[in-house]
Amino acid sequence: MIFGKLVNKYYLKYWYMFLLGFITLGLVDFFQLEIPQAVALIIDAIDKGTLEASFLIKQIGYIAIYAVIIIIGRFLWRIFIFGSSRKIGFDIRNEMFSHSEKLSNEYYSKHKVGGLMAHYTNDLEAVRRAMGPGIIMIFDALFMGILTFWWMFRVNVKLTLIASVPLIILAIFGGIIGAKLRKRFKELQKSFENMSDFTNENFSGISVIKAFVKEKIESNEFSKLNQDLKDKTISFVKFSTLFDIFIRSLVSSVFVILIAYGGYIVITSNGLSIAELVLLIQYFGMLIWPMLAIGMVINTASQGNASKMRIQAILDSKVDVKDRDKLINVKNLEGNIEFDDLTFTYPGDTKPVLKNISFKINKGEMVGIIGRTGSGKTTLVDLLLRIYNIDDNKLLLDNNNIMDLPIKKVRNQIGYVPQDGFLFSDTINNNISLGINRDGDYLENIISSAKLSDVHDNIIDFTEGYDTLIGERGVTLSGGQRQRISIARALIKKPPILILDDSVSAVDTNTEEKILRNLKQVRNNKTTILIAHRITTIKDANKIVVIDDGKVIGIGTHEQLLSSCNFYKDMVQRQKLEDELEVA
Repeated sequence: MIFGKLVNKYYLKYWYMFLLGFITLGLVDFFQLEIPQAVALIIDAIDKGTLEASFLIKQIGYIAIYAVIIIIGRFLWRIFIFGSSRKIGFDIRNEMFSHSEKLSNEYYSKHKVGGLMAHYTNDLEAVRRAMGPGIIMIFDALFMGILTFWWMFRVNVKLTLIASVPLIILAIFGGIIGAKLRKRFKELQKSFENMSDFTNENFSGISVIKAFVKEKIESNEFSKLNQDLKDKTISFVKFSTLFDIFIRSLVSSVFVILIAYGGYIVITSNGLSIAELVLLIQYFGMLIWPMLAIGMVINTASQGNASKMRIQAILDSKVDVKDRDKLINVKNLEGNIEFDDLTFTYPGDTKPVLKNISFKINKGEMVGIIGRTGSGKTTLVDLLLRIYNIDDNKLLLDNNNIMDLPIKKVRNQIGYVPQDGFLFSDTINNNISLGINRDGDYLENIISSAKLSDVHDNIIDFTEGYDTLIGERGVTLSGGQRQRISIARALIKKPPILILDDSVSAVDTNTEEKILRNLKQVRNNKTTILIAHRITTIKDANKIVVIDDGKVIGIGTHEQLLSSCNFYKDMVQRQKLEDELEVA
């Protein structure tokens, strides 16, 4: 059984289930202790020579009734207690996922996905066991132990004191052993987290590993992590097993002493009858479980507490990017954007990524943003999507401070196509329709968006068409197909603001021209931002913003920048030369 901020609220939520479970378990324990009484009465009657058939049938009938009650009771307490623990596991998992989705990119830059998955599996299961089987064991051990000792004291005080020796030893050393088990289990879970993270990363990048023929090296590295996990597991299990053997040996030794000394008393004095000795032995046999349960509780609680702290660390992680208490409620965005002397530094860094950025984008404009790799283009997009917090009034949407607008509203009003064109392991249909309500006949909109991104013909060539499963991260598709499906996913939203972050880099120039031509037709009077490395992508834009080293060094049309911005002019000449060399 474990306590703490993470779990206490769930005890209160399901208190009635636990209460019914405890009542049922208490009744089961009570009737279990009635069976030895009936057996002792039969033995006593045999010993005195007074046993009659009617008396024997009566006692056997009682035993049968007790057995039925115990069977039904065990079934019920499992439903109440184990059922509650399963519900709690379900609730905690939902709480973890809900909180994880709110955490910022900064958190995920420090914590790897494979490691987080260990919290959702091993750690959560350890907490569930502590709140299910752990509670059963502690309650059963206490209730059964107290009842059993009470009955044993009524029979013979001296033998009962001998029987209590294991509990006294456990009480003395239980805390020390529990701390050692908790420490070893935390080390085991950390080792599992490392292996899980390594495995996840390798499978995600398996094509790169194969391309660089690194299978053997990665396999050796995995073997090292696996060996560490094996060593940590063996260390934990060894200590846990030795503890279990110690308890069982102690209990068995006391059991032998109890039989030997009790038999001696029966033979040498009238202080104990055979029936009473049998009754004590039966009670001590029932006491073995509570004694073993205490050891198991120490083990289970140690694991549960260690895992609880690891899960709590996730839930205690601060949500950095969130809505303010007072917000400006807008129905829809028009698409006017203004950067006003914006300077931005990533959390934890000291060097600004963007410096004194100032420019405007009017509703309906198609604006190109160009610059070298690492110049800050994608950071601008992240700020528009409210991925990070910024200073007040440095970024305005329709003359409203973006920090005062609801995050969901801002993101719902923007269609975004990222550089990597991330796709989910699902059908093409579901990937494209990700950002819309799938009510009614929405397939027509999916097809229309796919045609605009020039991917419809590719899709219908697949055997399953739009119902084709594309594998994890769209692994079954080409780079160009992934990008075009990502564009279709953004277009289907028909957003006031559309952002393409280098999203046509994997397609040929003819396909690029077709997509851009389609965008001009359907994006009339709507804001479109094209981030690119290729001049051909943005040369026909209403406005081009040139960024270098986090600063705006040029703004204007293609023709204006050729005459006013040497950096842009140099890019145009170099790309023109590269194109001529490719043709040659």
